[in-house]
Amino acid sequence: MLEYVLEPADPKQPDISALLATHLEFANEHSPPEHVHALDVDRLSASDVTFYSLREGGELLAVGAIRQIDTSHGEIKSMHTAQIARGRGIGRIMLEHLLEIARRRGYSRVSLETGTMEAFAPARRLYESAGFVVTPPFGPYWENEYSVCMTLDLVATSS
Repeated sequence: MLEYVLEPADPKQPDISALLATHLEFANEHSPPEHVHALDVDRLSASDVTFYSLREGGELLAVGAIRQIDTSHGEIKSMHTAQIARGRGIGRIMLEHLLEIARRRGYSRVSLETGTMEAFAPARRLYESAGFVVTPPFGPYWENEYSVCMTLDLVATSS
């Protein structure tokens, strides 16, 4: 039986950058350009972002990142599961990993932004099932009909 390998990765690796291109295509297909907040490969390589890949038998199944907003607040970025791996709980594995990283860093909360359109419903359900709740916009985001911001209080969920 193959095991998952979830580890820090370089978003510039060819298979990873291809999956990230798919992620950006999806975002652009379902959101107006000014409401696409997915990070490009260069931005995912920045010092405030820690990027991960999840593989099985060497095959890339998912990517995700956590960006440090400040010493107590992180942001989930660029979570994407390859089409061939959907429905297997891969997104949940990545999300749980990113939340564990946030806890180890001592963050008191983790936030994210995602789309409101039907295409983003599976992502919203995943985040809601992990305890994320809808909150007002944070950081660079603003109130609009295409985006929803969500936050998980790590202090409340750790007790």
